Amino acid sequence: MALDRPRSHPLVIYDNDSPPAYGYDVAAFFHFAATDRGVAMFEQELELEKRSSWGPLILVIALVGSIVGIIGYYAFQLKKGLSQAEATAVVEAQLKAKTPSVTFRSGKVQASGGEQPKDPHYKVLEKAGLLKLTNVSWDTNIVVVTDGGEKMFASIPGFKKWKNADNTWSYEVPLATRKLIKIDGITLQNPAAAHVEYEWQWVPNQIGDLFDVSSGNLKSYTTWDRQKLIDRYGADFYHSDPKKETVSLVKGDKGWQLNTGL
Repeated sequence: MALDRPRSHPLVIYDNDSPPAYGYDVAAFFHFAATDRGVAMFEQELELEKRSSWGPLILVIALVGSIVGIIGYYAFQLKKGLSQAEATAVVEAQLKAKTPSVTFRSGKVQASGGEQPKDPHYKVLEKAGLLKLTNVSWDTNIVVVTDGGEKMFASIPGFKKWKNADNTWSYEVPLATRKLIKIDGITLQNPAAAHVEYEWQWVPNQIGDLFDVSSGNLKSYTTWDRQKLIDRYGADFYHSDPKKETVSLVKGDKGWQLNTGL
């Protein structure tokens, strides 16, 4: 026989087949605990406690394993690092992207915002026999490219020529390329960032030699004209010693590449 526990009483009485009320009757509780059903329930409680005690330990083990895995991956990537071949490929691509050139027009060329037929680069090319200049007015020249000039310009890799709306022709002539001499050092900042130190040197073509600031070809020009040739028309010290530079690289989905976020 079992009696439901009234709300007004703190104790409920059970027979041998039912659990005791967890109230104030200690004797009834121990009587139930001695039965088979009580022993079974006690064992279930112990099992639940064991399982619940393993939970935090498993979480700790999983966390430690994750940390060890991250450290291991980090160490592996640092050891793997950035190879000489990878650094060379990125640096050479960057150097090739920086190609100086001189631009000019042929035909009846009048001064405008982007074109100055009286500027010194026309005189440099005329002096070399590549252009013929005829003065028309204070802001206009008739510019003719000689046959030798056409052949030389067309022989240079990267040369471009196009016709303009005013019936003049535009010429864009590369002057030099940058050649990688060697990779001096690679410094890893982390598995996905590195600094690369390298040396490079100019390799001018025939037109680039005309625009070499250190050559005798430009010594007859005024300081003002030489500076304008440097600032606007690609002149440089093309026969100088190799230059040292440092570049920052980052590793992304497509491998190592130039860090453009700096």
